[in-house]
Amino acid sequence: MMTSWLLGRRGASGFSWSSTADEVTEGISAAGLTAVVTGASSGIGAETARTLALRGAHVVMAARSVPAAEGVRDAVLAEAPGARLDVMELDLASMASVRAFASEFIARGLPLNILINNAGVMAIPFALSKDGIEMQFATNHVGHFLLTHLLLDTMKKTSQESNVEGRIVNVSSEGHRIAYSEGIRFDKINDESMYSSLRAYGQSKLANILHANELARQFKEEGVNITANSLHPGSIITNLLRYHSILDVLHRTLGKLVLKNAQQGAATICYVALHPQVKGVSGKYFCDSNLYEPSGQAKDMALAKRLWDFSVELIT
Repeated sequence: MMTSWLLGRRGASGFSWSSTADEVTEGISAAGLTAVVTGASSGIGAETARTLALRGAHVVMAARSVPAAEGVRDAVLAEAPGARLDVMELDLASMASVRAFASEFIARGLPLNILINNAGVMAIPFALSKDGIEMQFATNHVGHFLLTHLLLDTMKKTSQESNVEGRIVNVSSEGHRIAYSEGIRFDKINDESMYSSLRAYGQSKLANILHANELARQFKEEGVNITANSLHPGSIITNLLRYHSILDVLHRTLGKLVLKNAQQGAATICYVALHPQVKGVSGKYFCDSNLYEPSGQAKDMALAKRLWDFSVELIT
């Protein structure tokens, strides 16, 4: 990744580290498509929502902070008055909130072509969610697992009736490589004495990839016209490291020389969600709008299946 940035080299897709969301979707129409984007109130989620809306998609902006998301929506509408964006409240750390969001979405009778599981937290101090699950695992994985589970029938119906491929995009991170040595600590998810904020983050991001891979396997087995992929958006100028003061200072100073902005960070998300090059591609991992190799743990399908069964138990 860093080499491709230094050399300005484009990958097989024709895009590179520096490509923006506008560039990777240039000339692509999303008219007639409906997309849900989580974490759409700021950063790469907001830029993803903006880009999809400008390409003609009806975007449902799922956000914990409704006022912040409404501000993003209003800015997009000022840029493109004909854009279609709705704001709906969603707190991924609360299963009750996820269920309420899904119920309201389904009640509106909307189709669903694209689901972008983007929202997340990073390297936070140990805490439990409202459902008693370690906060990073709860927010980054369990909330999105439940959301996908609840909206899947709508996606299947939409893809079948429209004959248009559905796409699920899990925003992971290269941080998945720093997960605990065993990958997912199934029996120690809530063990505060064993907690490492960075490794717990890596665990949750590994779960994002495994979730997408297991979805892809099931879709292929069932003959469903939906793909599921995961990606690393790049290292973004963000406030995710605010709990690590030294890292945050370096991140916001020297980091500006090598980190992506939101427009660049949203590029791979929009590429995987919309680009014709990704049609029919499923169970893959992307970086810089190109295919990329994840860790060995991320390709462990037995681990993916165990995580799936574990997650089903958590949400039921």
